[in-house]
Amino acid sequence: MSDPRPIRNVSDTALWVAIYRAMESERPDAHFRDPFARRLGGERGEAIVRSMPKGTSMSWPMVVRTAVMDELLLAAIDDGVTTVLNLAAGLDARPWRLDLPPTLRWLHVDLPDMVEYFRGHMAGETPRCEVEFIAADLREAGPRRAAIARALGHGPVLAITEGLLVYLESEQVAELAREIHTLGQGTLWLSDLASPRLLRMLARNWQRNLQQGNAPFRFGPEENTGFFAPLGWRELAFRSTWAEALRLKRTMRGAWMWQLLSHLQSAKQRDAMHRMSGIMLLEAE
Repeated sequence: MSDPRPIRNVSDTALWVAIYRAMESERPDAHFRDPFARRLGGERGEAIVRSMPKGTSMSWPMVVRTAVMDELLLAAIDDGVTTVLNLAAGLDARPWRLDLPPTLRWLHVDLPDMVEYFRGHMAGETPRCEVEFIAADLREAGPRRAAIARALGHGPVLAITEGLLVYLESEQVAELAREIHTLGQGTLWLSDLASPRLLRMLARNWQRNLQQGNAPFRFGPEENTGFFAPLGWRELAFRSTWAEALRLKRTMRGAWMWQLLSHLQSAKQRDAMHRMSGIMLLEAE
């Protein structure tokens, strides 16, 4: 009997987000092109989008996240990054769809089943750079530390944890921050970051389905990127999802009303809105 739950586990969320990338890629004014996304998301990913409350209309934050992280990644590579450590990589096809230098070393790390699924669906496709697949359960300290250590010795490193942190407890994020920090001073870390306010908002729409799949949203620190400061990290950039959505013209329905209301808010309230959700770039000190 097939599993009736829309989301069965955390890995299924990668199928869900892949369909959002496909939807954007198929627009005439797309901010990125991912020709593999619909194939990777598959029927399961399409079913998840259909089953989630406001599933189709809520594609915009994922589109913004992808587009902004593409920009920050390419800028970091231009600035000298030679190794990318992609933790919980899911169905990220950036080495195949972006114009990357062939000398770039890209470590694609995820659960064994996800790595097998991805490689099977990308069979016959040629990446633009050197890709190494690492099958590891990042919930286990030994395999996680071994995967991170593989990034050593090949020049400046950028770690990516796209779509990962929100599913972790604060203690797990802190441990991961300490472990990535072992890659040395100057290591960069690119990730999305939620806030308590965002978690509360998302819980009203999606938490029931995510709980059923044992994939609830957990991490949204009150301190925002300040959470990482005691762990040896400083903020290089923070791109507000809201501000970037306006720039990219990928906003929610009724965005004009929220923009109007923002002019009536205090500076503190506007900053809280700015920091409700975003993409952060940190540097190890």
